[in-house]
Amino acid sequence: KDSSLDPLPMQGPDLALQPDDIEAPGVEPESRQEVLQNKDVRVHVDGLGRTKEDLLTYEIGDVFKARNLIEVMKKSHEARQKLLRLGIFRKVTVVIDTSRGEGALPNGLEVTFEVTELRRFTGSYNTTVGNNEGSMVLGLKMPNVLGRAERLGFQFSYGTKETSYGVSFFKPQPGNFERSVTLNAFKVMGQFPWSSLRESDRGVSAELTFPVWRTSQSLKYEAVWRELSCLAGTASFAVREESGHSLKSSLSHAMVVDSRNSSILPQSGGLLQIHQVRDVTVGILKELSICDKTLILMFVQVLSASLWGGLLLPVGDSHTSIADRFYLGGPTSVRGFSMYSMGPQSEGDYLGGEAYWAGGLHLFTPLPFTRRRGGFMDLFRTHLFLNAGNLCNLNYGEGPASHLQRLAECVRWSYGLGLVLRLGNIARLELNYCIPMGVQSGDRICDGVQFGAGIRFL
Repeated sequence: KDSSLDPLPMQGPDLALQPDDIEAPGVEPESRQEVLQNKDVRVHVDGLGRTKEDLLTYEIGDVFKARNLIEVMKKSHEARQKLLRLGIFRKVTVVIDTSRGEGALPNGLEVTFEVTELRRFTGSYNTTVGNNEGSMVLGLKMPNVLGRAERLGFQFSYGTKETSYGVSFFKPQPGNFERSVTLNAFKVMGQFPWSSLRESDRGVSAELTFPVWRTSQSLKYEAVWRELSCLAGTASFAVREESGHSLKSSLSHAMVVDSRNSSILPQSGGLLQIHQVRDVTVGILKELSICDKTLILMFVQVLSASLWGGLLLPVGDSHTSIADRFYLGGPTSVRGFSMYSMGPQSEGDYLGGEAYWAGGLHLFTPLPFTRRRGGFMDLFRTHLFLNAGNLCNLNYGEGPASHLQRLAECVRWSYGLGLVLRLGNIARLELNYCIPMGVQSGDRICDGVQFGAGIRFL
């Protein structure tokens, strides 16, 4: 299972390659106008239907703090961006004029926001890219369902390795869109051929998201009824032992600091993610972290360094599940190895590990012999890479020094070069020539050309 490459397994929107919104037919609600004013500025909001007035007061309140025309223009532009960010308006335009007519303000200004609300029902279909997998996604949403930017949605996803559907409700805090509550009810069915495992999850979750200084924080509770079964009749006994039904109740906390200028192929900035999960059902603590740093060198060359790590700690006599362990290897992590085909295994089935680390160093350069900038060729980069990592189980009766020694033994590593294609800010494709090193008994390698597609790479 993709635990090591998706260390923040929170429900959220997927990345679309071919979005196409479909608006459901219906009768537009009768529009109304709200008028807000102080002694210098009067604000009109035209075209409102379901939206409540108090929500607008929070979003456009800074306009009244302006002291002159320049500030009014600046604050009005910022307010327009806030209104669009709510996801409840199809279009927002701003008109600024001197106050005139009946009830005119002396030396005052009138700001008019002309808005067009989304219909009560909107549909969408798109194609998403995960870590070497693709999915077709169908969705139905009810934006602004209660008048304060709430969103009720249903989504169905059919993919090469995973199929899911669920219902979600999103509620932001008025005036502070970064603070929100999300409720989910879902079912996820996945196949993991590297472990001969099939998993079906049915569950509910509640998540609170909020900013703290420069970080984005989230607290989440999840209750899941999990069913594990064998994908093939040749599955090993170790996988058969894990089969059956179980209940999982977990609390998690995540912190993200992201200063990158792009999430797909950044040229500057850094990313820090720290995630802790406490399984209150069987008493397991799971911790994951990711650290990426990117620097621009001379001649538009970019140097990128990444470090990933994770630790699974059973409390008392509890047993870690094959579905919760970490997996490593493949074109999106330690290149030159087959997908998640490193570490402990039994009869050809990979069982995952309770601890892992992985590091990567990349040097990206523009394509040679291309002088023109700003065209299609700017989407391509060549890169040299060096990857290393290790995945193992730990003896928790030993001390931390023994754990570090075990993680430092039998390190797998690889190097090579390749071609990178950035698909906008949506996904990234890589075609690499890999040379794997440090191969251990049982590892599956991909010596030579390897193709990778995804949104997060080591």
